[in-house]
Parts: sequence; C-alpha cells; structure tokens
Amino acid sequence: MSLQDRSPADPHEPAPSSLVREGLPFPLGATWDGLGVNFALFSANATKVELCLFDETGERELERIELPEYTEEVWHGYLPDARPGTTYGYRVHGPYEPAAGHRFNPNKLLLDPYAKQIVGELTWDPALFGYTVGSPDLDRSFDTRDSAPFMPKCRVVDPAFTWGNERRPRVPWDRTIVYEAHLRGYTMRHPAVPRRLRGTFSGMMHRSVIDYIKRLGVTAVELLPVHAFIDDAHLIEKGLRNYWGYNTIGFFAPHPRYLGTPFITEFKEMVAHFHEAGLEVILDVVYNHTAEGNELGPTLSFRGIDNASYYRLAPDPRYYINDTGTGNTVNLSHPRVLQMVTDSLRYWAQEMHVDGFRFDLATILAREAHGFDEGGGFLDSCRQDPVLSQVKLIAEPWDLGPGGYQVGRFPPGWSEWNDRYRDTVRAYWRGDEGILPELAARVTASGDLFNRRGRKPFASVNFVTAHDGFTLNDLVSYEHKHNEANGEDNRDGHAHNLSANYGVEGPSSDPAIRALRFRQMRNMLATLLFSQGTPMILAGDEFARTQAGNNNAYAQDNAVSWIDWDGIDEGGRALISFTRRLIELRHALPMLRRSRFLTGVYNEQLGVKDVTWLTPAAEEMAPAHWQEPHARALGILLDGRAQPTGIRKRGAEVTLFLVLNAHHDSVLFTLPPVVGGQKWRCLTDTNQVDGSSNVILPAGATFEARGRTLLLFELMPETP
Repeated sequence: MSLQDRSPADPHEPAPSSLVREGLPFPLGATWDGLGVNFALFSANATKVELCLFDETGERELERIELPEYTEEVWHGYLPDARPGTTYGYRVHGPYEPAAGHRFNPNKLLLDPYAKQIVGELTWDPALFGYTVGSPDLDRSFDTRDSAPFMPKCRVVDPAFTWGNERRPRVPWDRTIVYEAHLRGYTMRHPAVPRRLRGTFSGMMHRSVIDYIKRLGVTAVELLPVHAFIDDAHLIEKGLRNYWGYNTIGFFAPHPRYLGTPFITEFKEMVAHFHEAGLEVILDVVYNHTAEGNELGPTLSFRGIDNASYYRLAPDPRYYINDTGTGNTVNLSHPRVLQMVTDSLRYWAQEMHVDGFRFDLATILAREAHGFDEGGGFLDSCRQDPVLSQVKLIAEPWDLGPGGYQVGRFPPGWSEWNDRYRDTVRAYWRGDEGILPELAARVTASGDLFNRRGRKPFASVNFVTAHDGFTLNDLVSYEHKHNEANGEDNRDGHAHNLSANYGVEGPSSDPAIRALRFRQMRNMLATLLFSQGTPMILAGDEFARTQAGNNNAYAQDNAVSWIDWDGIDEGGRALISFTRRLIELRHALPMLRRSRFLTGVYNEQLGVKDVTWLTPAAEEMAPAHWQEPHARALGILLDGRAQPTGIRKRGAEVTLFLVLNAHHDSVLFTLPPVVGGQKWRCLTDTNQVDGSSNVILPAGATFEARGRTLLLFELMPETP
C-alpha cells in the first residue's frame, strides 16, 4: 500500500521500513511531530538497534526496522507517517558477556525507557530471561527464545491536552498538609465510584472522592507509585500482586492497570480536577532500582539496552551493587542515566502538571562512588533546574547501602521524611520512659537535624504512620505484626513497631479498651498536626482504618489494603470530625506552623522566648527535669509575640500552650501566669470524643489533665 492509498481507517498501521530516515538523536524516546515519529534510544555499547512494530493489540510483530544512525551514543531514526497509537519495542544487539557487564540479547523484546505509554501485561515465562533458566551455567548461558509474546509493548502518544483555565495551587510549604494515599486502594470499595472506574485515575478524580479530601482540609495528595511497574513472579505464584508498586519498569508511563481508558490524558484530567479543588498532587517515585532484579532477573528493558551504563555494577561486573535490597541499583553517576531521571521528573512536572515528588530510598540518588554527597550530581541537577527547583521535593533519606541513614543531611530545596519524629511520638504516647528531651526536639521541627544552611521547619516531614507499617488503628490495637497473608510465615515486615494493644491483641468489643484506643489515636493525630514542620497523614487514619495487623501489606491488592468506606463506624465518623477540627486549627493558627525554627533563646529586643518548656507546675524545665526518666508530662508555651519574621502576620500574635500527658493517670497542670489578667481558652481536649472544649480558665489556674491526654489552650485577648 502506498502512502497515498492509506485510508484514515488504518490509524495504527506502521509506515513501511523503506521510508525510514536518519532522524534526530534528541529528544530521546518516540516523539510524534504531526508528520511522523522520531525514535531515539541511548546505548553506549550496542552494535545495532532494531525497532519492532506491532499491530494495535501488540500480539503480532509486523516489522523490524534497523535504526539507521548513531550519534553520540544515541541510536535514532525517523518514520514518516507513523502516528500516535503505533505500538513498538526494541531489540538491541551487542556482546553477551556477563563477566564484562554486557547482557545484550536481540531475542528479547525491550521496553523503551522513555515510553510514554505501556500497554498489555507481562506474562512470566522463561523466555523473558536473557539466559537459559535452569542451565547449570546460570546467567552465563544464552537463551534464544523470543520474549515478545510475553512482553507488554510501548505505544506512541499524542501529548495534546487542553488544560483550559487550570491553575496550579502552589500551596506554600508552611501551609502544606500531605495526605498519603494508594490510588487503587482508595477507590476500589468506594460506593460512589462506578465499578468500572474503581482503582483508576478516573475513579480518583470522581467528585465524591475529591470533595471528601477537600473537606478534610489537607492540601496535597501524595500517591504511591503510579509509574508502570511489574508484579514479581514469586507473588504471582502465590496469587498476590505488587500492590504498592515499588517495582518500576517505565519512568515516563502511567501504570496500565490504573488507566480506565486507553488514553494517558486520563492522568492529566485527574490532576486538573485536583487542581480545580485547590489540591496539589505529589507522586511517590522509585528511581533507585528497576524491576529487572539481580543477575538472575529478567531482561525487560535497561538490562538489554545497556546494562553496564544503567546499573551500578560490582567490582566483578557480572554482579550488581544492591544498595536497595531489590537486586540492582540504578547508576545515577552515568550522565545519560541522570538525564533519564531528570527528564522523567520534568515530564511529570511540565507535561502532566504534577506538583512534587517523594523519592523512595533517596539516599541512593545522592550516593556517588565515594559515598553519600549532599552536593552530588542528582541533587545538584535538581537544585539548579528551573523546573525541578520549583516543585516540592521530598526525600526518604535512608537505604541499605553504606552510610545509608542521612536524615537531615539533604541540601536546601529538599524536605525529608523524619522517622525520628515517628518513633518518638509513638514511644511517648505508649508511655516509654525518658522520652521528653527527644519529644521536645521532634515537635519543634527537629531543629537539631534540619536547622542548617538556611533550611526551614517545613524540611521536616512529620508522620506517625505511612503505607509501610501499621495503620494508626493497628498501632493501638496490636503489639505484634500479623503478616501471615503475605506467605512468608510472618518473617517479613519490621518487628520494631513501638505499638501497644491495651489489653487485647486485635479488635475488641470492650468499651474501655475501645475508648482508650480512640483517645490514643486522637493524641497522635493532635501531636502530628500541632507540631512544627510538615505533617503527613496516612489515608484512612482519620477514620481508624485497619489492615488486621499487617505492617507490610505491599502484596495485598485486596480487602486487606483497600479502604472499606462502608465499614466506617460511629467511632470512625467521630474521628473524621476530630481530624477536620485539628486541621482547621492548624490553618487558623500560624504559631503552629512557624517559618523559623523555635529555639527557646531569649530575645532581648522583644523580651520573650519563642518557646518555653514547662513542668506541670508551670516551672521552666531545668536539666534535672529533662533527665527524670519517669516524667511523661510536658507543657509547651508558644509565645505569639515572637514573630516568625520582622513582619507582623494576622493571627501570629496568638500565644498557645500545648499540654501533653502520657501518664496513665491524671496530672495537675498550672496554666502559665501572664501580665494583664488574661484568661486561657481550651481549643482542643483529646479526652473528648470530638476534641472540643468550652473551658476558660484564668492564668495561673490549676486544672486536671486526664491520663493520656493532649490539650491546646490559646491566650485570650486582653479585655479593655
């Protein structure tokens, strides 16, 4: 068929290979220009690259086209009249020498690292491996079977999308409240979302879903990985799936299972709807490793394109450096790999309008050959980039490699998950001894860790729970993990949970136990939202979601992890109202989210301390008080006269007094005395189911803080 004879009814038929031109080495990936598609693939060590074209279903290979040009380690070619919808993959030729770090095998169809859409599911089969599975030579053997029938395929996309009047919310860091959610699990059981849309981007943008999140009061939704990922073979064998998605195979493509339509514009529509509601979208991204695993893993993309460039290899190049615990580590020291990661980030920020990123095992991204470097290539690239420097960047500042724990060591421009905050708050409310000094540091934004190089309190992303670990309900209902459903005899998951069950392991109908558990949940939510720094709430904690004690539900794509919206009981509904109230107070009281670190240093000019730590008797804490191991009660006075900057802000003058009592018994507290006869109004009392209080007491008055209770007071204005 000639080009002139082609009818509009053949939109996905590829152009004949005789028409292939040299094309351009930039941009990488498959780029449609309205007249054809330019294909460009980086490989420094390949000897030949073939573009494989498939029918629309991806099941039948139609043609193999050798890319005609090689420029600066990029193979490229231009296919006139190719268009969006063209389905393709690559076969890359070169040496198969595992001992030298090379694993080329043209019998294996490979995904384009820059593919904007991936279609179809991977079917596990021995043909996916570059070596012969079962061979005594292991990965030194060579497999000649074609993997294409078992592989997903890449698809050329049309990037056009009408954003209309969409505006990014650009919420300031000091007003940000993050809500961590799993896109699929959040809507799979949502009664208002049509069944066909549940678990997809379309389901997540359903009006009832967005309205609920907006009413809660959070400002940003952080989605667990939505990049295309693979379900591990060992999970499939057990009837499980990689639910969390930390097994990426495509850094530019949304996960196929999350698309309710055949078009990637569905993701953009979701973002537009969130932005319309004033909500930011943050993506949890996994650039530290890929789904190809170690030397015995499958050949799906990077391994077969240029193994020696994409991965960090051991001194014996047959093996991989495994700082991630997943078998391989992406080599961000290579300029083309660094380019791929930053190109991916810019794509999601510019093309998809994402507002920020949370980086899984981010220490790996900052590790150079000599170790972790806060001035390393990746961190420097983000800091100087005109796009990436303007979005929210959140590091998970640890990994399994040497020097892997780096909390507080990331450079300006980054915020970090603060696990010290998580563990301290859990231990404190559990009633552990000797926690007060650590607690004081954590609730004031961990200045001991983050107050350097001009970083701000928001650099500390505070959380009590996250996707990895117990939910808030399970934290107060189980002393031990219960991960039997994962099929690993409960050996997986962390055993150091700092949890308590308060009398019964698991669910209880005892009214006293239930009341105590809900009070402890209120205590931890209130601590989180009244602490300096950036709070992050795990979706479902606001109504006591449970995972039945599973603290590692990464493989539970089922009712264990899906949010049971119909199962929210009276206690859960009350907790939602309580959480909304806390968030409203945080938004209304700037003293709870200061833009400067609290130091407790006396300000000669203002004649005040920004923060004063008090004993229950309203005495300033002395060294002996801090060292008392049995002390579990603390008062924190936040003086509103200590402005966050030299500019007076509305509401910043309110002085607050935060009372924390982790004793199981009541403790008598004295309200701080003040000049002028002012009174203290109680804004929050976690001993009340709804957290409300109408108590007004004079300065210097004594009151009873019930066992395991948090209270927040504001100093009322002077009466004329």
